Amino acid sequence: MSETVANDQIEKPMLGTFLHGGVYRIVMQRPERMNALSSEMMSALSEELSRAAEDPAVRVILIGSEGKVFCAGHDLKELTAARAESDGGKATYERIMRQCSDLMQQIVRLPKPVIAVVTGVATAAGCQLVASCDLAIATDTATFCTPGVNIGLFCSTPMVALSRNVAPKQAMEMLLTGESIDASTAKEFGLINRIVPADYLDQVVQKYAEVIASKSARTLKIGKEAFYRQLEMPLSDAYDFAAQTMVDNMLARDAEEGISAFLQKRKPEWTDS
Repeated sequence: MSETVANDQIEKPMLGTFLHGGVYRIVMQRPERMNALSSEMMSALSEELSRAAEDPAVRVILIGSEGKVFCAGHDLKELTAARAESDGGKATYERIMRQCSDLMQQIVRLPKPVIAVVTGVATAAGCQLVASCDLAIATDTATFCTPGVNIGLFCSTPMVALSRNVAPKQAMEMLLTGESIDASTAKEFGLINRIVPADYLDQVVQKYAEVIASKSARTLKIGKEAFYRQLEMPLSDAYDFAAQTMVDNMLARDAEEGISAFLQKRKPEWTDS
């Protein structure tokens, strides 16, 4: 029997990746499954993010997708199939929800900026993924929603990321109604940073990311970690922590180089130290 397999029978890798100018693109490639966050997809994303975090050539990470749906959230077929298990799916649900929570926290704790590039619908845990990224750029046709309430399943874990990006009443509006919001409303709510026409998305996103990638990796790491840590602190503690962070940052080589370059009117030469 021939070992040749027809092209339409070859399943594409779950993720596509591409590195250019320090910008690392991770693309979810399961449009036929609406890029759902199945256990397999979450594992693939987590592994790729870990590799990107360790690669010194990677300075900024983009998470995008193929197809009309950026990410449809959890794989409902996977969750439903677990009901046939002896415990009614309890152990599977606990594992998947923990896996999802770990993935979202991994993005927040990653030492490099992560940008969501939204080209379609971002729903439920897909909206959570957008909210968990440091920045988000969307096309003008992108939509966002947390529709769990419509199927008797409140979007409790998406709520965690959403409520840390969006004002409480706006977050509750999304969670209680389950209705979609367009890109313009998402920007107004604070869920995304920029809206770009689809035809110019790749060009704008790459340029946007390369501006960030041109900074000192050490400085970006310090700043991202400090940003999320101080958010959870009382005001006085946050200022104490931020002040000490500034002292430590001032003692770094890149801060010395950056200040010297500014005073000498030249471009800094980062050593990421």
